[in-house]
Amino acid sequence: MSNPYGEALGSTLIDRTFREKIVLVGVTLPGSTEDDTEAGLDELELLVDTAGADVVGRMTQRRTAPDHTWFIGQGKAQELKMLCLAVDADTVVFDNELHPAQQFQLEKLLGRTAIDRTAVILDIFGQNARTPEGKAQVELALMRYRLPRLRRGKGAKLSQQRGGVGARFGGGETKLETDRRQINRRIRALETELRQLAETRSLQRKRRDRSGLAEVTIVGYTNAGKSTLLNRLTDAGVLTQDRLFATLDPTTRRLSLPGGEPVLLTDTVGFVRRLPHGLIEAFKGTLETAVTADLLVHVVDSSAPDPDGQITAVREVLSEISADDVPEFIVFNKSDLARDVADDLLADYPGSVAVSAVTGEGIDHMLATLGDRLRSLDTVVELLVPWDRGDVIASIHREGQVVSTVEGEHGMTIRARLSDASAGRLDEWLVSKSSEAASNTASEPAVRQDESMHSSRRRDEDSNDR
Repeated sequence: MSNPYGEALGSTLIDRTFREKIVLVGVTLPGSTEDDTEAGLDELELLVDTAGADVVGRMTQRRTAPDHTWFIGQGKAQELKMLCLAVDADTVVFDNELHPAQQFQLEKLLGRTAIDRTAVILDIFGQNARTPEGKAQVELALMRYRLPRLRRGKGAKLSQQRGGVGARFGGGETKLETDRRQINRRIRALETELRQLAETRSLQRKRRDRSGLAEVTIVGYTNAGKSTLLNRLTDAGVLTQDRLFATLDPTTRRLSLPGGEPVLLTDTVGFVRRLPHGLIEAFKGTLETAVTADLLVHVVDSSAPDPDGQITAVREVLSEISADDVPEFIVFNKSDLARDVADDLLADYPGSVAVSAVTGEGIDHMLATLGDRLRSLDTVVELLVPWDRGDVIASIHREGQVVSTVEGEHGMTIRARLSDASAGRLDEWLVSKSSEAASNTASEPAVRQDESMHSSRRRDEDSNDR
């Protein structure tokens, strides 16, 4: 039986007999600086290493606009060709997104494979996908990437025989028109499969809503320690590795907070700067857990070179999937590796906490704060429950936090903090509802803005001191 996923990814799934030599190229365009370009190349080098290749050279250029033919200037393209010959490079990887025509012209000039950051990330996702849904999402993104890069003639035979980063996006052994039909047919099939999976997930979400449990989703930059934190809190047993995009498939576990109230905690795929739009589109079903969550636990690696930049990158992705209005709770992880930096970050982002998911330091404080944040988001309701409905009284105690009780002739008057789902199910006994939750939610964007301004001022001061 054929394996469409394996066929799509080609040599991504075979054992590598060597590590490709890679030259990185970064172009500084208006709106960015040379430091931004170097930081982007540093991250791209980590991505290339994760994909299973070695960086042997770098090249940068400042331009007012990309060249239509080679992205970089003609002279720079010739210089890049000489560099590739000098270091015997197998592949050139651009940190900027290449148009298919630019990619084609570069390969003709350089005599070797030219790809961009998107291709490397797709390659890593292809290696790490484990579940049927994860594989379908990666394959869909890969097919959409390959479609505009099909060409006539010799270049259309994009071989699958070599291993390595630069040869993983080919596979056409037939005519261009046939390849296009096959890819389009496969894209439609994948879209149908993912829609069906999304419908199944929607039914599961409705059952969770009926349970009345708050939903908390862990988000953050890749390799920030999200899966390690989930394992620490729930003994989930999720695979953890010190590498980018080690986890692609969401995992949900039940967590009991210090007050005893249970919540559903979900781990998600890590984000990265300039995460390819195609991947975001393909993984939208998975990322819906962030959109529908009651609270986002935003895990940040406090030992990273630029934690502020990573926070900004994650928030940009959240905005793209329409999850930017979900309340956010920032958790600075790996505080044991950068204690002074973690302390500074706590001052920059009020309401945040610092933990070490590996050692357990700060976990108790984090859980207590998480419980407080969730309770602040709940609606305070007043209910009059008849004496013969002990099941309802028990449900209120189980699903929320009881503020006060008053015994009366017709039943018990209970004031309690409840989630919107729980309050909706108990509407029959509702006497009044406060606007506490609404006021808390409305203030959230202002908190984020204040955090960002505070952080920016602090970083500017540090830069001036240096």
